Amino acid sequence: MSGPIPPRAPHVALNALYLDPGVSGGTETYLHGLAPALRAARPDAPLTVVTTRRGGAALHAAGWSSWARVVVLRCDEGQRARRQAAEQVALGRTARRLGVDLVHSLANVGPIRLRGAAHVVTLHDVNYFHHATFGAITTRGLRAVVPAVARHADALITGSAVAREDVCATLDLDPARFTVVPHGIDGRAPVAPSPEAGVRARLDLPPGARVVLTVGAKRPHKNQEVLVRALGALPPDVHLVLAGHPEEYDLVLRALAAELGVADRVRFPDYVSDADLAALWRLCAVAAFPTRAEGFGLPLAEALAAGVPVAASDLPVLREVGGGFPRYFDPDRPEDAAAAIGALLEDPPDPAPGRAWAARFTWAAAARATWDVYDRTLAHGGRR
Repeated sequence: MSGPIPPRAPHVALNALYLDPGVSGGTETYLHGLAPALRAARPDAPLTVVTTRRGGAALHAAGWSSWARVVVLRCDEGQRARRQAAEQVALGRTARRLGVDLVHSLANVGPIRLRGAAHVVTLHDVNYFHHATFGAITTRGLRAVVPAVARHADALITGSAVAREDVCATLDLDPARFTVVPHGIDGRAPVAPSPEAGVRARLDLPPGARVVLTVGAKRPHKNQEVLVRALGALPPDVHLVLAGHPEEYDLVLRALAAELGVADRVRFPDYVSDADLAALWRLCAVAAFPTRAEGFGLPLAEALAAGVPVAASDLPVLREVGGGFPRYFDPDRPEDAAAAIGALLEDPPDPAPGRAWAARFTWAAAARATWDVYDRTLAHGGRR
């Protein structure tokens, strides 16, 4: 006699309508780390990624179509009206047409009301309520849409306990609605680092130059300015590499470096390939993260995993992610940043404990915790 028919695996759609390859930054890393891990954790569950035209082209080229359905809606990041129509209207229609049980919006925004499917939203942070992070139009849009999306979502995820506290205080949300799911640092397949000599040549680094590396989009709240100001107090062989997508703040940093007479010791690479970034982690003497606000701080964990000495802003969220392994400094005081970096240059710590700490952050663990959120959501009034 046959037993009961097991319940079918839920069909999950990931809302990646923000994806602008090479520009999206941390939310792109989140997609690339979490989606394959979700698939690996539950290979029986249908997985769909709904994204932009540029995003779809990149995901198809990367082979995602072999393990997920990639659905492209007619918009790209930067096309505000089309993006809003796609997210608020077309995404729901697409989910209903495909028989999706649950939509997970990965980057703070999503449909305010979603009919026919449960809705989980990852709120990485609300830094745009407190700091200059985006342009005025984008900031106004986020401040208007995100609270409404959060209120109507069936479940909420964020990457750190500190981020949850800030989001709840800012948007007047119940912390019980959130699940803290730390990010991973092992998302993409390992790549062979580019030859160090080639990277040094491309960055025009003098022979023997010691590199202080920071990774992050050039935005005011990332506060790369404090490192430029600190550079003059560091030995002349120390060079600063500011890797990350350039925005208007990039021009401010360049002008400041020229004004302070350190422009010849600052390098401004924009997006760097995975192979070049792997090489930069190997060749840098110190990784520095002077940010004023983060939801998680993934590059800090990546630096610890790479065995790089880390100097970081003394923020609760970075202490949550970095533990006692970075040397912390006041992000408003260039002299504190210079002292922290200088101490690490002169007496680098044993990298093994930091590596062991960072090894806790895996996308496999993030995927398991995320699936738990999906299952609870569908079991408690979800729209399956």
